[in-house]
Amino acid sequence: MSKISLKDINRIAIPAIVAGIAEPLISLTDIAIIGNVDRNSVEALAAVGLVGSFLSAIIWILAQTKTAISALVSQHLGANRLNAVKTLVPQTIALNFVLSILIYSVTALLSEFIFRELFEAKGLILEYSTAYYRIRALGFPLTLVTFAIFGVFRGLQNTSWAMTCSLTGGAVNVLFTYLLVYGIDGIFEGLHLTGAAIGSLLAQLTMLIMALIYFFNKTPFNLKVSLKPNPQLRPLLLMSLNLFLRTLFLNIAIITSNRLATTYGNNHIAAQSILMNIWLFFSFFIDGFANAGNAIGGRLFGEKNFKALWYLSIDISKYAILIALLLVGLCSIFYKSIGIIFNEDLEVLNIFYSLFWIVLAMQPINALAFVFDGIFKGLGKAVFLRNVLFAATFLGFLPTVFICDAFELELYGIWIAFFVWMLIRSLSLILKFRLDYLNKD
Repeated sequence: MSKISLKDINRIAIPAIVAGIAEPLISLTDIAIIGNVDRNSVEALAAVGLVGSFLSAIIWILAQTKTAISALVSQHLGANRLNAVKTLVPQTIALNFVLSILIYSVTALLSEFIFRELFEAKGLILEYSTAYYRIRALGFPLTLVTFAIFGVFRGLQNTSWAMTCSLTGGAVNVLFTYLLVYGIDGIFEGLHLTGAAIGSLLAQLTMLIMALIYFFNKTPFNLKVSLKPNPQLRPLLLMSLNLFLRTLFLNIAIITSNRLATTYGNNHIAAQSILMNIWLFFSFFIDGFANAGNAIGGRLFGEKNFKALWYLSIDISKYAILIALLLVGLCSIFYKSIGIIFNEDLEVLNIFYSLFWIVLAMQPINALAFVFDGIFKGLGKAVFLRNVLFAATFLGFLPTVFICDAFELELYGIWIAFFVWMLIRSLSLILKFRLDYLNKD
């Protein structure tokens, strides 16, 4: 086989797009609903944005076992050796569960310190952030176990099960968050931020239950944990560790941006919260094609079909860029309307409108970075991915953002730095892949 068909790519990519946007969609829903409450909407919006970014950071870091298990399952599927990872799957899921409990316990205890010192939140924003986080983060175990199961699904070349789980979870989130935040006249009063946090938890629980049903009924795996480590557990842990470090470098950039934005004032961090969560939503959306590259690329690598792997990279890049341009086009048409969805404060909206075009302009570059990032994950090249993020963050983003801050560019400087960051990532990945696989037989 020399080429993967568009049908095969979309069979994985389209459901993966829907599945991948579940977590950022939950955050965007919370932001849209909370940003329009009558009481302290700017402070509440800022708090939800900070917590959403921090949650995404933690989940990205801890969920790297999802990528690792997906890569190993897809490679063993391509080599027709799935039996070799049967005990690895439950061991990985159990590892995610234990780790998530530990992380929740530590971060919940230190949540006030985290948002005060890491993000420089103060006053009502700090109070809201701490309270919202302590409830919302109860979903760590639910989300990380679900993500590990989604990784198994993707390794088996099926993302439609994850899509179904995510769609249902998203619907639960919209319904219950709205009802719990605003309440029902004559029945119960709205719970403000607490309602948003509970609605998110219900969505995450729904997704986990559905994922377990598919896992037991549709896959050859089970949750019986063997005390004897699977031979692939060490490679999985090493891959996860390198991806953990990679994602840590990634989140240094995000946390630094939010910390700086907080120092510019409440209206700036509120606008930054909207921009960042839209950026994350777009990232997960386009990441559906990266998931296809991950799953199919890992299988082709296991089959040693390098010619098809090269063609795969070209085709997926084209489709991802097309999707990015469509997103840019839609957002350009509804440019003004999008801001009003999240908040009606004129100062917040003016800041948002002055910067949203930069987020949109980045999307084609983001698409290439995400596609090749996904392919390299499928190939198990975690060390290289770690090094790329290290260079992009410490040699690109941080120098740029601090220079821009010195020139008082404020949020403009933050998004210029993100532009530089994504350019370094995309160019490094493309050049390395071309060097390694263009003429490899």
